Amino acid sequence: MLGYAQLLERADDIPPARQRGIGIMRRSGEHLANLIEGLLDISKIEAGKLEIYREEVRIGDLVQQLVAMFEQQASDKGLTFHYNAPHWLPEAVMTDEKRLRQILINLLSNAVKFTDRGSVTLDFQYRSEVAFFSVHDTGIGIAPENLERIFKPFERVSGDSRRIGTGLGLTITRLLTYIMGGDLQVESIRGEGTTFKLTLMLPSYSGDAYQPAEPAVITGYPGKRHTLLVVDDDESHRQLMMDLLTPIGFTLLTAENGHVALHLARQNHIDLLLLDVAMPEMSGWELLRQLRNKGQLAPVIMISAEADEGKCRHFTGEGEVRYLVKPLRFPLLLENIGEILHLQWRTECQPPKQPEIHEPRSQLTRVQIESLKEMARLGYVRGFRELLDKHISANQISKAEGEKFAELLRRFRFKEIVESLERPEGEKNGNSKADGTYRR
Repeated sequence: MLGYAQLLERADDIPPARQRGIGIMRRSGEHLANLIEGLLDISKIEAGKLEIYREEVRIGDLVQQLVAMFEQQASDKGLTFHYNAPHWLPEAVMTDEKRLRQILINLLSNAVKFTDRGSVTLDFQYRSEVAFFSVHDTGIGIAPENLERIFKPFERVSGDSRRIGTGLGLTITRLLTYIMGGDLQVESIRGEGTTFKLTLMLPSYSGDAYQPAEPAVITGYPGKRHTLLVVDDDESHRQLMMDLLTPIGFTLLTAENGHVALHLARQNHIDLLLLDVAMPEMSGWELLRQLRNKGQLAPVIMISAEADEGKCRHFTGEGEVRYLVKPLRFPLLLENIGEILHLQWRTECQPPKQPEIHEPRSQLTRVQIESLKEMARLGYVRGFRELLDKHISANQISKAEGEKFAELLRRFRFKEIVESLERPEGEKNGNSKADGTYRR
């Protein structure tokens, strides 16, 4: 599912509205995969082996992705989802994106799960390098004597056996919060609802302004055509590899088991092997041993659903062996293929999806423009929104242009808002009005 969602996102002939749905589907699948992987985290935490990473995270985008996902889940249950955004956010913060996402997903999914009517509210504030998240629901609530039990493994205190779940989500959430130096508190009134309050230190990224590169679509590579042998007992996985790799210039041979793979390897020149680890009759590791014994020294990417499989010393023979975990992320797979085969990818940059503001229809005075710019520079969301609505009502900003500003505001693209306000159409053409009124 994740693989084909990633392929569909790359398609040019899908309308934007459906693309957004595909994006939500992909992220939801990734979140599910991460939650399943989270079941293994408790043992790692208890053994002191869980690693926390620090990386630049575009916090506004991350939260908006979760809002989009849980708005849909809430709507499916007939619930209202509210999101109260902070007045200001840095471009990026330093934290472990995977773990922060995991914590927020656990809290939001519980809120939706245990609420049958009413609403779920996510409140997010950011002050002095500290993030304050509050997840409130109007659900069934938790009895006072159970407020600590909910954080214990496999505890289910809702009294409703129809609720699905593993009983590990809140256990993992609290442990991760503590490891990341944060705090998690819960308040609840039985029959009225529950509020989880999460506090985390999320220092703003102090390097150059964080600007992620526009995603590039790989279209091929120069030089000879490389042959890849894909071995997987799952037909859908083999077909997925065909759909991904054939259009960008690879010749793919596929095999459903080790015996067929050995035959194909004898009959063809292979540049790279992609081997599934868990196959019946002959595992990927056993197949690799036999291939090496027969002189097949092509580099290998082993693929498995087990995250720790690659750490085991299943093979110590010749040739390069790399390891990737299912579900495969295409960019990571292509990155490894490119490095192994020393490829220079041909790419096409995707056009930026953020709205461009260039309609020469609105007129504002210089003072009004400076006020809007000041609100954007301060990151004052509510103040900018109030001024924007005022100018739209006064027909000083067109409705279409106002919607584009609002979209940039929703994504916390304050720099782009300021830049747009600094490049009005009239000023670019050198014909601003003498009375101090700008025409855009």
